[in-house]
Amino acid sequence: MAQELKVSESSVRKIVKVNLGMRSFRRKRVHFLIEQVKVKRLQRCKGQLRRHVNHDIKKIVFSDEKIFTIEEALNPQNDRIISHKSSTIDPDLKYVPRVQKPLSVMVWAGISAVEPIVKNLSQTMFNGGSFVFQQDGAPAHTSNVTQTWLQSNIPCFIEKEQWPPYSPDLNPMDYSVWSILESRVCAKSHKSIDSLKRKLREEWEKIPQDVLRAAVEALPGRISSVIHDKGGYIE
Repeated sequence: MAQELKVSESSVRKIVKVNLGMRSFRRKRVHFLIEQVKVKRLQRCKGQLRRHVNHDIKKIVFSDEKIFTIEEALNPQNDRIISHKSSTIDPDLKYVPRVQKPLSVMVWAGISAVEPIVKNLSQTMFNGGSFVFQQDGAPAHTSNVTQTWLQSNIPCFIEKEQWPPYSPDLNPMDYSVWSILESRVCAKSHKSIDSLKRKLREEWEKIPQDVLRAAVEALPGRISSVIHDKGGYIE
């Protein structure tokens, strides 16, 4: 825009912010949602909202999996270095090395508004009381074998026909917890898988329960936003 108008970037920022009262927003990658998927998201969000009205959201265990690598995490938008010239920046700070297939570990985790981890699904943090188990629509989760096992072993779970499809924006693990854990665990690269695993366990234990509770309690509002947007993606 500055080049097109032949003015400085600072002038453009001032015009946008001060004169027009506007601000810039980053573009984001999201799932491509065809109309049929939006309809399913809308219908199932309405069902989930009714569930939260009739049942205590604190009794839901939200779960997910994520791959962590030994490499340093990088956010090109926010990871910045202030310097007079690029050439004076230490290469160890300036560059974040990448390899084709870094060593990695798959992490499964579950949270609730009550406790930060699921220890044993048959004897959970709810002292043997009722709870609801949630997982996303990954093929391994929606297979007949998995669904049958859950029916036989879990008192109550959100079945594959109930959870909104393509909805990382509705899982507290996805829209909150994983990014917190990754920013802490992968602030620097690791020399081994054992180092990565130790850091994952260490930082997981440090996440305050208040943070997890807030992530869970934000869900009804996010579901309402999806309903308001007729099944559209909200972030």
